[in-house]
Amino acid sequence: MIAAIKPSGANTRGLLAYLYGPGRHDEHTDPHIVAGFAMLAMPDPGRDENATLTQLARYLDEPVRLRNSEFGKKITDHVWHCPVRAAPEDRHLSDAEWGEIVQRIVAAAGIAPEGDDLACRWIAVRHADDHIHILATTVREDGRRPKLHDSGIRVGDACREIEKDYGLRCLKKGDRTGTRAPTQAEMHKAERLGWEQTSREWLQDRIRAAIPHARTAEEFLAYLEADGIAIKARRGPSGDLLGYAAGRPGDLNKDGEQIFHPGGKIAPDLTLPKLQARLETGQPEEHPTARRNRPTTAWHQATEALDSFRTDLADDTHAQAHITALGELLEATAQKAPTHLRTELQAASKAFARAQRSQIRAEDRAAHAIRRAARDVVYTATGPDGSALAALLAALLWAGIIANRWHEAKGHAHQADAARQALHHLQAAADQALTPTLVVLEERQPREGTRRTLAHDVRAAVPDQADRILTDPSWPALAALLADAEARGHQPHQLLKEAAAQRELATARQPARVLITRLQHTSRDPAPNRRADAARRRSTSMGAQTPTHTASSRQPAAPTPPASQQLQHRR
Repeated sequence: MIAAIKPSGANTRGLLAYLYGPGRHDEHTDPHIVAGFAMLAMPDPGRDENATLTQLARYLDEPVRLRNSEFGKKITDHVWHCPVRAAPEDRHLSDAEWGEIVQRIVAAAGIAPEGDDLACRWIAVRHADDHIHILATTVREDGRRPKLHDSGIRVGDACREIEKDYGLRCLKKGDRTGTRAPTQAEMHKAERLGWEQTSREWLQDRIRAAIPHARTAEEFLAYLEADGIAIKARRGPSGDLLGYAAGRPGDLNKDGEQIFHPGGKIAPDLTLPKLQARLETGQPEEHPTARRNRPTTAWHQATEALDSFRTDLADDTHAQAHITALGELLEATAQKAPTHLRTELQAASKAFARAQRSQIRAEDRAAHAIRRAARDVVYTATGPDGSALAALLAALLWAGIIANRWHEAKGHAHQADAARQALHHLQAAADQALTPTLVVLEERQPREGTRRTLAHDVRAAVPDQADRILTDPSWPALAALLADAEARGHQPHQLLKEAAAQRELATARQPARVLITRLQHTSRDPAPNRRADAARRRSTSMGAQTPTHTASSRQPAAPTPPASQQLQHRR
């Protein structure tokens, strides 16, 4: 059950005309009052042919007129409107049941507390099977105004109790971090202009897409303007940026002027202070374009940045920061991924936006590495190869699973649900990205003897999940990858242990696939040669010293010990 409080100005008669009228699409049927203040004296134009809307409006407005006549300053915001809608799958509620429900809602809101004979005047009009409208005038019989601060939260809590008591669909409790639902006016305007999204929804998508591209708030606003979005910046006398509002091209008011929406009205986490905290971490760094040609690609760096995601969630403020930055990396990946994967990744990014924010304040500096990886990805000059993309998507998937578990543990129902939706799309994208690699690996699987040896390594390294791994359809591909890694000097047993330690496999749908994506990342380079590295360090150290040699100062070189002694020393 959803109750949406909508302050509606001062025209009581106008709102009644809508409630008792045919509706915008003739959807209103049999409008009538199901509950109200002082029902015995109240005219109901829906049931009494002699009652008029004007009479009903005057009855409801009478305390307002009395107050306005006694005080010089007139009240012009006294109309309180609250539609209450049941879920589509809920059972049919009778007029009597709706009347009981409305009594609880107006009491919770502070419009008419239980037992208060001097409360505000109100009515509940029903003109459809699944919802009613509550109209109240917010001046009490004693001339005082009701206390409506945080009434939306109280009404939401009351609705959750009503759902339990009446056997209706139970919704999640709100936490004041969700975006505002589009208004009827916004939806009708979008439909009239042929837009798929309302202006605020459209702006939210583009603002979130811009975040990985900027390091400061000024860069962020410049990027939005370059993208064709109208920006109105609010600055102090010193020129410092104090706030901003954004407008969708073509979204004009009746006078033909651009309509602007403040960042906080677009989404709670898109205010200027919150964006500045995310973007301006206080840690100096190179511009992403300066890191394009590094030996390790941006895609591998992003995977490495996620390697410590689980351990970084120990502190709540750090956890919230990492989850917020994870959403930015997911958005960056969606923008730069191959075309055939973008639909799923964009859907994942959009769903995860709700999981990025909660009531816990983030320590944004803690997630600097992930946020920098997101900027590197959007500025990378080349697309990823198949294995790099598959490894990153697998890392994003695992990070999303951890984020979902964290939200569940904290009781963040909306965020956990959003994370689950994102994981559905991420899993589909990860499967698509890995498929070509699996085909290539399966075509060159090792011989039977090698597979038996590698199976022994699996049982030794991951004994609890060995049976699931060896019966996974992707085991031949994993065996081929392990054989390749061994040829590059790696030890399959050690690689498997490290990969299994980075992500538990008990909940993995296909554990062999999980290991493949991890091993592609960790075994992509030849294993380091410790003897060669030690010799290189000795050579560098001796080269740094520039002694002057003379015939008298030369000493004979120490003899090289036998190989058996070297081996014993290394042990």
